Amino acid sequence: MAELAQAARNEEEPFVHPTAIVDPGAEIGAGTKIWHFCHVMPGAKIGERCSLGQNVFVADGVHIGHGVKIQNNVSIYTGVEIGDEVFLGPSCVFTNVLNPRSEIVRRGEYTATLLERGVSIGANATIVCGSVLRESCFVGAGAVVKGEVGPFELVVGVPAKRIGWMSRFGHRLHFDGQGWAQCPEGLDWYFLSKEQTVIRVGTRGDQ
Repeated sequence: MAELAQAARNEEEPFVHPTAIVDPGAEIGAGTKIWHFCHVMPGAKIGERCSLGQNVFVADGVHIGHGVKIQNNVSIYTGVEIGDEVFLGPSCVFTNVLNPRSEIVRRGEYTATLLERGVSIGANATIVCGSVLRESCFVGAGAVVKGEVGPFELVVGVPAKRIGWMSRFGHRLHFDGQGWAQCPEGLDWYFLSKEQTVIRVGTRGDQ
């Protein structure tokens, strides 16, 4: 029993690879894994059950929710807030200053960026600071996002444009003439309003 209890405690404790640096004052949640050559600065808050791949940088003041997966070579700068269950693809890019100049100090003038629950960002995509990515939206690889992406929207290109919608499980949604679509994996229903906004519901009767 003592061995089982110890194993459970070890499962809950954060794992930090010996090559990673977690500065004093950073908060790391239970079950989070921080892999090779990462750097987490003081004041950063990372939730439970997260995974930070190789060479991830998390700046002071960044808040990351629970269950977030961050792939290799991602830098998350001050001003970025990340909700639960977000996926950040390899080498995707965040910014926090709209008009950077090397000779002019703009510290303290950072523009905030928000990623809500369930957002997915593809490899090498760029999120310009000031953007808001709503629940479960999906940004394609290499896209450049500036502004707001609506719930469940699928956006691609430079600049990013909506080409459709994705379910919470990551499947394309195909709406019928009444504005309904069903996810083939989760089997949950989605309704497309006249304003082109998608609402996730349990059944058609929940509209």
